[in-house]
Amino acid sequence: MADDPQDVSQNPVTPDPALGSLESRLAAARLTEDARLAKEHVPLATDATRGGSAIAATMLGYPLGGIVIGFVLDKLFGTLPWITIGLMFTAFVGGCIAVMRNNKTRA
Repeated sequence: MADDPQDVSQNPVTPDPALGSLESRLAAARLTEDARLAKEHVPLATDATRGGSAIAATMLGYPLGGIVIGFVLDKLFGTLPWITIGLMFTAFVGGCIAVMRNNKTRA
C-alpha cells in the first residue's frame, strides 16, 4: 500500500536537484526585485520640498529682479533710491500674489 510507513523506508525520497536550482533562482530574483523596488521608492524631492523651493525662489526672485531693474532705471534717470525701492516693494507684492495663486491651484 502506498500510505504504509514501510513503503517510505524501502523507497527513500531523494531531493530533486532541479528543485534546489529553482529555489536559488527564486532567491536571486527576489533580491533583484527588492533592489529595484528600493531604487524606485526613494523620493528625490517630495511635493512639500518642491513647493517650498518654488515659494522661496518666488519670494527671493521677484524682489531681487525688482531691485536690479529699479537700480538700472535709477541710474538711467538719476533718481537713485526711489525707483529701486518702489519696484522692490511692488515685486514683493507680486511675489506674494504669485505664491497665493500657486498654492490655490495645488490645493
